[in-house]
Amino acid sequence: MRYSQRLRSAVLRKVLPPESRPITDVGEEFGISVQTIQSWIRLAGKGILSPEDSATAPKAKPIAERFELILEGARRSEEEKGAWLREKGLHEEHLVLWEQEIRSSMTEKDNQVKTENAALKKRNRELQKELARKEKALAELAALLTLKKKLGEILADDEDD
Repeated sequence: MRYSQRLRSAVLRKVLPPESRPITDVGEEFGISVQTIQSWIRLAGKGILSPEDSATAPKAKPIAERFELILEGARRSEEEKGAWLREKGLHEEHLVLWEQEIRSSMTEKDNQVKTENAALKKRNRELQKELARKEKALAELAALLTLKKKLGEILADDEDD
């Protein structure tokens, strides 16, 4: 039977100092054999298993750490992968689910970027049309001012004659 990291940590906290409760009492409390608890104590002594609940639950891991674990798991051979997963406190399903989550996140992000691009392109076209309309109006105004100035000069010349 496999036990979660959280359960192992809870058991180790009870049997190791400062609590130092008897292994048999803790084993009965949690329904775990004395031999299993003793092996966890040996692993904790070697530094392989920590009595602290420092390992965050697989669901609570940040996305960047999940991605790194997926990549690291992909580099391992099938023989190494099992030991590596046990060492990390993971299951193969975690890697598969995380990969699916990352793919769907990337797809959503891609769709969001496409939507934003389409909206920005539409806004750009609208602004280009407005700019062209204003430039056309400005050119008309400049032409009218030029004609008015020439008309003023023509009328001024006629008065001089």
